[in-house]
Order: sequence, then structure tokens, then C-alpha cells
Amino acid sequence: MKKQIGFIGCGKMAQAIIGGLLKSKLYEQDQIVASARTEKTVTEVSQRFQIKAGLHNGEVAKHADILILAVKPDLHGAVIDEIKGAVKEDAVIITIAAGITLNFLEGAFQKRIKAVRVMPNTPSLVGEGMSAICANEQVEREELQEVIRLFESFGQAEVVTEKLMDAIPAVSGSSPAYVYMFIEALADGAVQQGIPREQAYKLAAQAVLGAAKMVLETGKHPGELKDNVCTPGGATIEAVTTLEKEGFRAAVVSAMEACTKKSKALAGER
Repeated sequence: MKKQIGFIGCGKMAQAIIGGLLKSKLYEQDQIVASARTEKTVTEVSQRFQIKAGLHNGEVAKHADILILAVKPDLHGAVIDEIKGAVKEDAVIITIAAGITLNFLEGAFQKRIKAVRVMPNTPSLVGEGMSAICANEQVEREELQEVIRLFESFGQAEVVTEKLMDAIPAVSGSSPAYVYMFIEALADGAVQQGIPREQAYKLAAQAVLGAAKMVLETGKHPGELKDNVCTPGGATIEAVTTLEKEGFRAAVVSAMEACTKKSKALAGER
């Protein structure tokens, strides 16, 4: 029997996941059901993906073997109160919200559940996501592997211990924002030198994409790849030296520390 996957909430991240599942053919349209808060979103999602969608969270919970809570952190309590009596006994329940812990899920459902916590990121929208995953002891190995395959359908996924989840936003969840700032800065510098704005964005963005692929596909240390670009007495080493003098690395690490501190604070509020 085909497994059913349900989505409560149909924002951009949920739609990225649905699109990835269908594109990879991991699931078919008749295996996916979703709910949203407005008729407009329900209509958009059902027409775009040709799946069943509606306004009633309980209907989704009742049929889902894998249930993804794709709502904001502050809505989790109310949504769980609404659906906890309808969820299947052996359903795997996934949250993709920041700060929602496995303990919070277990406490909110007031029973033993198969709980999974996932931190995806916005590049999931273009099939290049990075998701960090942790699960409680009730989730069986085969079930965890299915969750991993699900999130790998629109990028890559790594299993981590829950104690590391608060550090994930800094390195992969929020970090696309830092990269966008870097691309914008590169483009601004190019415009300053006379390169047209649109060409500057393309040149900068493709260079960042290519550099990331070099790290992932060659397996070489980023420092080695950096050294390979820096010819003795050349222009690149001048730029690298200036970045070091201006505190480039220190600024990134400080930003990550601030992000992690805030993530822990948000988790502590639950």
C-alpha cells in the first residue's frame, strides 16, 4: 500500500518540498495531501501540483503516514491541539520550524510519537537545499531513511544530533542571507569598475555557485582550493590579504555566533 504524505501549511518551503518530491518521482500526486489557511493558497497548490488540498488540518492528519508541520513556530501548539486526536498511531511527524524541539513535539501531542526535526533552507526552492535532520528514539531506521530520501529530493541532507540543531541555522539555514550579501557586494564592486549591474550579478552569482561545487565535488579543503587561485605576486592574493586585514573571517564567525545565540534563545522560549 502506498504511503501518504501530508502537509499542514503550504508556504514556500512546503511547496518546495512538494515540488521536489514530485520532480524526483519519490511520491505521486495521489500520495500527497495538504492543508492551508486560505482558499487562495488551497487553489494555487492544488492547481500547481495537481494534489488534493483543503482547509481542514484534521483531514490531512487523519490520512498521513508522514505528516509535515510546515507552519510558523508560534502556531505549532494550536495546530497540534487541533490534530492530535486525528493523527495515525504510527505516523512519522516532522517539523520544519526553527526552535521546535523533539521534547516540545512529544509534550504537545501528550503521547509517544515518532518525531523528526528538520532544518531546511530556502535554496530548496531551486532544488539545491541543505537540510539537517534529527529524530527521536521512536523513529525506526527505515523510517529515518525515508525522511532522508524525502529531503534529498530537493537537495542534500545530513543527520545530526539534536544538541547541534541550534547551530544549524548559522551554517546552512540562515547562511544563504550572508551569501546574498556577499554576491551583492561583489556586484557593487564590479559596477564601481564599470561592469553593468545585471552582468555583475550574473558574474558574481555564478562564481559563488562554481566555487561551492568545487568544494562539494572535488573533496578538497577550501584552503587548498583558495591557494590554487592565488598565484605568487598576483591580484588574487592581494584581494585575499585585504580581506584578512579587514577581518572577513572574524566577521563571519561573529555573525554565526550571534545567529546561534538567537536560535538557542528561540528554542528556550518553547
